[in-house]
Amino acid sequence: MAGLRVLGESRNPDAPAIDVPGTVLSVVGVGALTYGLIEGGSRGWTSPVILGSFAVAVVVLAGFVAVEARRAAPVLPLRLFRERLFTVSNTAMVVVGFALMGSSFFFSQFFVQVQGSSILVAGLRTLPASLGMVVVSPFAGRLAARHGFRIVVTSGLVLAGVGLLVLGFVDADTGYGNVWWRLAVVGVGFALAMSPLTGAAIHAVSPREGGLASGISSTTRQIGAVLGVAVLGAVVQTGVGLGSAFVVAGAVTLAVAALTGLWLTKSL
Repeated sequence: MAGLRVLGESRNPDAPAIDVPGTVLSVVGVGALTYGLIEGGSRGWTSPVILGSFAVAVVVLAGFVAVEARRAAPVLPLRLFRERLFTVSNTAMVVVGFALMGSSFFFSQFFVQVQGSSILVAGLRTLPASLGMVVVSPFAGRLAARHGFRIVVTSGLVLAGVGLLVLGFVDADTGYGNVWWRLAVVGVGFALAMSPLTGAAIHAVSPREGGLASGISSTTRQIGAVLGVAVLGAVVQTGVGLGSAFVVAGAVTLAVAALTGLWLTKSL
């Protein structure tokens, strides 16, 4: 209600029509890839259905890139990726979605399946990760404005990666007093990274394209989240245990921290 009274309405009279071909191709391509990753563990990675799913994903996503390169008003303007800051920030955002949402899916499962907690208790025990994000997120943008995107994002990803790695080594006998702080480190780390990554993507484009850049950043995070649950779920299905999901997520997060540490700046 307050927004209706205070905020003025703005419209872009030159807004292009919806890119239907690009939208359809992106949904089909990502959907086929996700299906293959989710079902590969149960159906078999070499089964015709899974191999066909991956083949469809490759062909359709290649078609998506080809179509977007030729459209006047694409849903995903590929020219934006010529700017290094935009490319690196969105690459890192995919990994944030992958590691954060993928690992979060297994937080409560660890407490229920490994440590034998009830569902309610398990939910309460995962709160340190959420609280860490709630407390730190409002300050992440200010820290990035003061110290730069690269330092804050890289520091956050290193914290999150280390937190996930050490989560991978807890077991049924690990007391909660030695678990909650690991969850908190993960939450704080990702909180430091997410807002500045969106800010970096917006900073990389013209002011008129800020909304588009923000939307792309959000989309890449959601794609990463879908892939994270699928890939880490496939890792767990191999029978190596829930801890392996945290280790893989932590390793991937640390790898992208190295990327942002080196390249999260504007092109010269």
